[in-house]
Amino acid sequence: MQATAYTYDETTRAGSVLLDDGTPLPFDAAAFDAGGLLLLRPGQRVRIEVTGEGVDRRIVLVTLQTL
Repeated sequence: MQATAYTYDETTRAGSVLLDDGTPLPFDAAAFDAGGLLLLRPGQRVRIEVTGEGVDRRIVLVTLQTL
């Protein structure tokens, strides 16, 4: 699934993305670390992997979107 980076805190390595329908979805440090990223800037296109549904939906992986 693709999304756009919305927020990112370098200290906690957590943040949020905006799904293509505009829905914000937070991610934690574990999801950020799983993608091997060092930094994320708002506006960057990312690829995410999500588990769960509804209120249990969460991001488990954040990586940069590549062509």
